[in-house]
Amino acid sequence: MSNTTGMFVLSARILHWLMAVLILAMLFIGIGMVASVSERHEWLIHIHKPLGIAILILAVLRLAIRLRNPAPPLPADLPWLQKLAAHASHWLLYGLMIAMPLIGWAMLSAGGYPVMLSDSLRLPPIFPTNAIAFAILRQLHTVLAMLLFLTFLAHMAAALYHGLIRRDGVLSSMTHRRKP
Repeated sequence: MSNTTGMFVLSARILHWLMAVLILAMLFIGIGMVASVSERHEWLIHIHKPLGIAILILAVLRLAIRLRNPAPPLPADLPWLQKLAAHASHWLLYGLMIAMPLIGWAMLSAGGYPVMLSDSLRLPPIFPTNAIAFAILRQLHTVLAMLLFLTFLAHMAAALYHGLIRRDGVLSSMTHRRKP
């Protein structure tokens, strides 16, 4: 199945921009959580957990939409290395959007912490309590968060390159109708 419209389907575009906002917010909330020991820390944790699960659910939905509705082709004159980087970075983003919440959930489970989505909605642990696993998963969560942020920045820079410099329709395929 190939995409001949030159556009991402509407559901993919909506999820893309919604998730861009959520992920950026999540990255800043995560930074705020580890940088604060004030009462703000608890407030940020109460936002971070349900937001992470929302991102996980939306990422799975988005991946299903992407597999069912392929992305429009990249410009034919784009060098093969840039095409490879585009495809690799997209799949890395999908992997990170799914892995980060699962690793966070496993980390909290390993630490014996409840994963509360609200005052009454608690997720079951997905990893046995283990202090060493908690430490490893915490470090992995941190490293992958940095990788996600760098990949996000690279993705944004590439989008701006295509939209402002090349003007080849790649950015507009995710924002609005493509130029003829």
